[in-house]
Amino acid sequence: MAESCEPFCQNITAYIQSRLGIKTAYVNDIPWQERERLFDEGQIQILWLCGLPYVHKADLRESDMELLAVPVPADPQYQGRAIYFSDVIVRTESTFKTFAELRGKVWAYNEPRSHSGYNVVRAYLSSLVDGSGFFAKAVESGAHTASLAMVMEGCVDCAAIDSTVLEWFLSEHHDLRQRIRMIERFGPSPIPPWVISRRVPEADRERLRKLFLQMDEDPRGRPILSGGRMARFVAASDTDYDPIRSMARAAEQITLEVL
Repeated sequence: MAESCEPFCQNITAYIQSRLGIKTAYVNDIPWQERERLFDEGQIQILWLCGLPYVHKADLRESDMELLAVPVPADPQYQGRAIYFSDVIVRTESTFKTFAELRGKVWAYNEPRSHSGYNVVRAYLSSLVDGSGFFAKAVESGAHTASLAMVMEGCVDCAAIDSTVLEWFLSEHHDLRQRIRMIERFGPSPIPPWVISRRVPEADRERLRKLFLQMDEDPRGRPILSGGRMARFVAASDTDYDPIRSMARAAEQITLEVL
C-alpha cells in the first residue's frame, strides 16, 4: 500500500495487541516487495495488499491465504461502500480535457502489479482500437506519489492514481491542489483487502476478524479508523474481486512501450 497507510497500519497493529493480548509487530523497515515475500513464506501473518496481487494469490492452487476484512473509506464519495477509484490526473495548465486527448502522450504508472495505477487503465485501453499504441510511452515511477510528482514536474503528461491516495495527498499538501486536475475516473473497484494466512490457528483468525468488524463500535477503535480516513471494516468474499479478475484478463491484451 501507499506510504499514506503506514500510520494507520501501525496503529491497528498496536490495537490488536492491546485488545487481544496477541504480541504484534508492524514490519515497515523493508520494501513492500520483501514484506509480500515474507507473507508468502509465513513469516508475516496479516497483509494489506492491492486487489490485483490478491486475485493472483487467491487463484493459486496452493494458496493458504484468506480474506480477513476490508476497509470502507469515510469520504462521502464512496457512499459507505468498500470501493475506490482510479483517478486520471494531468497538470492544471495542460490542454487535456478528456482521456481521448491523451493519445500519443506519456503516461506514468506506479508499478505493474497495481490495479488502480496500471491494470484498470490497460483494461480500458483494451476496449479501444489500437489500445496498445494509445500512449507514446509508459514510465514506471515506483509509487503513486512518485507518479504525482512526475506529472506536476512535467516529466510525463498523465497518471492514474488511487483515489484514496490522492485524497490523502491533497489533504496534506493544500498548495498542490491547484497544480493538478482530474480528467477521468475509472471504477469503482473493490477496495484493497486485508488478508490473513491460514497458518494462523482458526480460532485466532476468527478473533481477529471479529475485532476488525467491530472496530467502529469500540471507543478505542473509532479514532484509529478516523485517522486512517476509514469508517469501518466489513466482511468480504472472494467473488467480490471478480471484477478485478475480469479487468486483468482484458488488460493482458495490451502491450505498452515502456520507457
